[in-house]
Amino acid sequence: MNPDHVFLCGNPALDLAATLRARRSSRFELLVSPDRLAAWYLESGIVDAVSAAREADVERAIAVREAIYRLVTARLSGAAYDAEALATVNEAARRPPATPQLTAAGRRTEATPDEALSTVARHAVELLGGPDVPLLKECGNPECTRVYIDRSRGMRRQWCGMESCGNRLKAAAYRARKRQAAQAPAAR
Repeated sequence: MNPDHVFLCGNPALDLAATLRARRSSRFELLVSPDRLAAWYLESGIVDAVSAAREADVERAIAVREAIYRLVTARLSGAAYDAEALATVNEAARRPPATPQLTAAGRRTEATPDEALSTVARHAVELLGGPDVPLLKECGNPECTRVYIDRSRGMRRQWCGMESCGNRLKAAAYRARKRQAAQAPAAR
């Protein structure tokens, strides 16, 4: 499994939820250390600089990530929100967020890990309480558990990303059709 952070979901909260990959099978954790968490905040574009993270920051981020995932999957299935997940996300969102500053060089956002996490939690609140809820979809790859915002024309997107899941499944389907076609004349 690729340990690099990937941002395919269309929202930082969904991208954070995707840092635990393959939830239904091999479960691959990307937030394995304070350094990986800080790297995720930087690579996501939430902040331009983040102060050093600690193990406790990783634990909080994972708790918020899991709460976001539970809320998103509840929304997708039409189930009621889990009260504990709601409380976790709302508590994180109530904390001070990362605040952009204007500098001589332009906009810059420096934050602590708590401020960055608050910003992600606020994205979750805005997403799940906003107009994009009908655009939420889970990847069509049975191994993948990413949820993304489908802004494609006609909402026909089936994969979180072509490079990660779409190409792999299309190639597998092609091989299956070829096998089936090869077996069909032999069955006659």
